[in-house]
Amino acid sequence: MSQDSLHTLKDDMVAFIQGHGLRAVPAYVGEEVPTVLWEDEENPDSWKDFVEAAKAAGAPFLTMSDVTLDQEELDLLVEELQETNFPDEEVPEIEEAQTLSAHVGSVGFIQLGFAHQGVVFLHENTTEWYEHYQQLLDSLENFGNVVIEDTDEDDDEEQ
Repeated sequence: MSQDSLHTLKDDMVAFIQGHGLRAVPAYVGEEVPTVLWEDEENPDSWKDFVEAAKAAGAPFLTMSDVTLDQEELDLLVEELQETNFPDEEVPEIEEAQTLSAHVGSVGFIQLGFAHQGVVFLHENTTEWYEHYQQLLDSLENFGNVVIEDTDEDDDEEQ
């Protein structure tokens, strides 16, 4: 999506879901559940087709989750990026994270979902800045997963 915030879209979704006699349950569907992701990126209103598919499948409700960028979370991201790049504080990722402050308070991600025959069908909307935010978070997570192997050569030489 090319929008800066999905707040208006979220309001439209809630009204559309209720207008179809369904409920939006505040819940996020994680990776541990078998899922099918709705793919229709050319149609900006594909979420309406998704809601109609949920109703046709007999779903009594849809899960709905959204993410609003919080200043504290952004500050934590910048701090962690600075710590992982210390002493070099002139890292492009730090500047990129700091530019995200323009989006504090904006909704960057919305997930709709419904269960049908043991599978959860998902529809997701994101903004470009949120995808970039996630990439920065993932880079930190990947950095944290780097394991420096301690060779036991020193121990072997002492014995």
